[in-house]
Amino acid sequence: MPCWPLTACRADTGSSHRPGSLDAVPDLSPPLAARKPIERTHHGDTFLDHYEWLRDKSDPEVISYLKAENAYTEGRTAHLESLREQIFTEIAERTKQTDLSVPYRRGDYWYYSRTVEGHQYSIHCRVAATGAEPPVVPAEAMPGEQVLLDGNELAAGSEFFSLGTVDVSPDATLLAYSVDLTGDERFTLRIKSLATGEDLADEISGVFYSSAWSADASAIFYVTVDDAWRPDKVWRHTVGSAASEDVAVYTEADERFWVGVDLSRNERAIQISASSKLTSEVWLIDAEQPLSDAVVVAPRREGVEYDVEHAGDQLLIVHNDGARNFALASAPLENPGPEHWRPVIEGSDQRRLLGVDAFADHVVLFERSDGITKLSVLPRTAGAEPISGFGDPEPIEFDEPIYTVSPGTNAEWSADSYRFRFGSMVTPDTVYDYQVAARALSLRKQQPVLGGVDLSAYRQSRQWATAPDGTKIPLSIVHRADVEPAGDAPVLLYGYGSYEHSIDPYFSIPRLSLLDRGVVYVIAHVRGGGELGRHWYDEGKLLCKKNTFTDFIAAANHLVDAGWTRPRRIVAHGGSAGGLLMGAVANLAPESFGGIVANVPFVDALTTILDPSLPLTVTEWEEWGNPLADPEVYAYMKSYAPYENVEAKPYPPILAITSLNDTRVFFVEPAKWVAQLRASSPTADTVLLKTEMDAGHGGRSGRYDAWRELAFSIAWQLDTLGLS
Repeated sequence: MPCWPLTACRADTGSSHRPGSLDAVPDLSPPLAARKPIERTHHGDTFLDHYEWLRDKSDPEVISYLKAENAYTEGRTAHLESLREQIFTEIAERTKQTDLSVPYRRGDYWYYSRTVEGHQYSIHCRVAATGAEPPVVPAEAMPGEQVLLDGNELAAGSEFFSLGTVDVSPDATLLAYSVDLTGDERFTLRIKSLATGEDLADEISGVFYSSAWSADASAIFYVTVDDAWRPDKVWRHTVGSAASEDVAVYTEADERFWVGVDLSRNERAIQISASSKLTSEVWLIDAEQPLSDAVVVAPRREGVEYDVEHAGDQLLIVHNDGARNFALASAPLENPGPEHWRPVIEGSDQRRLLGVDAFADHVVLFERSDGITKLSVLPRTAGAEPISGFGDPEPIEFDEPIYTVSPGTNAEWSADSYRFRFGSMVTPDTVYDYQVAARALSLRKQQPVLGGVDLSAYRQSRQWATAPDGTKIPLSIVHRADVEPAGDAPVLLYGYGSYEHSIDPYFSIPRLSLLDRGVVYVIAHVRGGGELGRHWYDEGKLLCKKNTFTDFIAAANHLVDAGWTRPRRIVAHGGSAGGLLMGAVANLAPESFGGIVANVPFVDALTTILDPSLPLTVTEWEEWGNPLADPEVYAYMKSYAPYENVEAKPYPPILAITSLNDTRVFFVEPAKWVAQLRASSPTADTVLLKTEMDAGHGGRSGRYDAWRELAFSIAWQLDTLGLS
């Protein structure tokens, strides 16, 4: 059984004290939550939950406990204040603070956003289009610029600010935008006249993400949520009318499904998407007839997922009907049901088709193979009308061994170029336009990295760990060029592994503060994500979920076996569902890690998934299983759920970070987890809980506030690795 006595930590890390130890704050004791036992019985099994009372954030005792934990965390990390400030300064000085995005064309305007040094939020702007090439816009306001929204003005006086939608009407005269000032992801929608700059009287509260304009800008479609905070309704609002007169055009009764709404690129269809984790359905409304009824593309069939791209004279369907990794079909507009789908690209075990973007003369495929995202262009077959054939896929090639490429903003149906983003662990985010006819790349912008950083001083590579069942787990690794696998390198190991969400290689300015201090940064692409196709997801969910955890432990063991490091020199990091991963590996293999960071961690998963009255629970059953109905699922989840499996044994130092207004992973989950660790573990004094009192799932909203939160976490990681 591992232990972290003061002397051992000094020997392992070389630091003068155990990270956050009582040497630094000798009179500080951790807060202890009151134990108020509640019995929970399912399938003949009774669990005694001592800390469920922490769920009620209206209870002053709960807030008092969270504040006491914050005070303890601040006291235990007070010795890191200068390091936090140093890291914040490094992030700020390496970031071009007065900057702008690459303008994109839509109709008669170029649209972009810019930031100004000293200001927290982006400013959304446009200028009249005078040529085919994106204008070279100065970082400061240029002549003729029209400010659509200034986030700094909208956020004035608020601790939190987030935009849900920023949607210009097809005729470019109106702007629909929505604002959240608390972090609970419930927005207020307003409409602004772009001729006068004034908001209209229209105001709709309680809306969710996504919106879509009718072609004539007479109506805006938006989404609201039900009592479980599930997006379940699409509404039509007529501009100039009262919100009370809005009409629900689609209601989703199945509690497993979420809905969203969007306008097709060619502005011909309002697209309503309803999807669960396993099944989807799309409905279309003629954008030129916003009062018309929605028409289903293909009625839902259990286990069949599909997306629709309006391709002018036909629809393009990305689907998994008989194709585990998805295939591409075309369908006639007048009768698009599956019996009329015509194959364009067959499914493949070697390629996961992620999506398509359709344009007047070509289609761009977004896919992944060998763990890497890729783009290919399908030219339209000459003379084909309607679309009935394409040329061979033309891949857009890159010369780095590991990288991430993804679609950019492509708003023009008739565009002859395609915008995308490229980056890797050593290449900053880069925007390209691919000229389709010339098959040539035009570099539009690469994220500036200031402060004299030499990007050639870093190296990236791909390695493979071996899981207990023999599966090879890809690892993406980046480090300073002079750091070699000499057996004692400090390592930050990141993982997620849920919802088929892939953590692809990416560049990060804050990460440089770790790399420059000799840290090796590793992403473990564990099962449950989508890095290697649909099977990679299927093998890390439901009754295979434990593969996610054992894959991550195997990644840590590989780094030791490959000569990079020792267990005590590894800090593990994950957030949200990746926080569940952190809690699970803390219980399974605490000896494999020298520290753990868990952001907004889903560590009380069984309690949440057992309660269908809680927000989003029913929608999660296809990911985790339904422990209410299935005793096997209940037993399996209980065997790995972090909260239920805390033991009276030493744990490595843990930093848990949460937000009071998070509606995806409630603050109560890490609060209960930390309380249970405090009551059980002999090393409970090294467990820290930090609660953001004015934030949501993504943490603090302003960029400077977010940098300070990153600096706080990075400083703790460095201290835990003995590098403070």
